[in-house]
Amino acid sequence: MNLTIEIVLIIVTYIWGSIPYGYILTKLYTGKNILEWGSGAVGATNVGRVAGKKASFFTQNLDILKGFIPVALFLWFHPELPGIPQNFVYFLAFAAIIGHNFSLFIRFRGGKGVATTLGASVLIAPFSVIISVILFFIVKWRFKYVSLGSLALALSLPFTELILHRITPAFYYLSVCAVLIIIMHHKNINRLLHGKELLS
Repeated sequence: MNLTIEIVLIIVTYIWGSIPYGYILTKLYTGKNILEWGSGAVGATNVGRVAGKKASFFTQNLDILKGFIPVALFLWFHPELPGIPQNFVYFLAFAAIIGHNFSLFIRFRGGKGVATTLGASVLIAPFSVIISVILFFIVKWRFKYVSLGSLALALSLPFTELILHRITPAFYYLSVCAVLIIIMHHKNINRLLHGKELLS
């Protein structure tokens, strides 16, 4: 019975994470298919390039909520879910992130997962998230590339957790998140290396 509940929660969270807010808002604001413009991603950065700051703002916050809401609900209701370990929260967080990155509704395309990762992780490892976000803004301010800031954020998440709390389940979770963010930025990395990256 517990396994059935866990599978249902994973599927529902994946579907929730799959809602392509960037795609929807860009269509509403401009009529354009964001998958065919800019970097082709549906995250806030590309939405900003294609549909403007207002659409980007809403996209970013909705993508954060994709990760935050499932984790918050699980942590809130966990005492009423006997037999489901609290560490199951990491699987729910991943389900939301994977849904965002590989959306069911746009042929398994999506964003890079940074905002959704932060939303999913802020209740799991708040200090690591806060420090990593600060580093993101420093790197973005210094070098003007959102992608470079995102890569710095990704790398700092597990290392900050390691420094603060040593080896914990959250450290392993954040390590996988970091690897996934880096993989999703492989095109950006290539453009950065060749001096062809899009400015923020």
